[in-house]
Amino acid sequence: MPLHLLAISGSLRAGSSNTTLLKAARALAPEGIVVELYEGLGALPHFNPDLDVAPWPTPVVDLRARIGAADGLLICSPEYARGVAGAMKNALDWMVSVEDFAGKPVALFNASPRATHALAALRLTLETMAARVIDAASLTVPLWSAPLSEEGIATDPALAQAVRRALEAMVRA
Repeated sequence: MPLHLLAISGSLRAGSSNTTLLKAARALAPEGIVVELYEGLGALPHFNPDLDVAPWPTPVVDLRARIGAADGLLICSPEYARGVAGAMKNALDWMVSVEDFAGKPVALFNASPRATHALAALRLTLETMAARVIDAASLTVPLWSAPLSEEGIATDPALAQAVRRALEAMVRA
């Protein structure tokens, strides 16, 4: 069976470099790895512990099912006001009480070397939730200085090699 990775972009922006990087990862995935892009981030309701009971909101059920079925996660989130994007943090808040999340391998992709505060905050949140952040599968690429398309990333020798190495590290993890 192929390794199934769920890719989650913390950006809701249509032209997001974070989403583009994850799409490139999907295109560059070697045989034996399936990268599924999660596109329901904007449909998640604001986290409210009062709603975190059955019957859960449909978008929450979908997110939890997709994460539960995935062998690992690729997360790429922008930095807003020196922190994790609110949409990404909201999605993680919905996963706090889910046992399937503990121990889940996670690779942190970063589309901007300047997004260090968000990356640190994201790592702290994930470690608090008992996710297993795979450093060898995590990468930072400088897409902010020269925005590239999915195809541009996939055809850039250095970027494509970095993405493939990260995906291969997820397989080893």
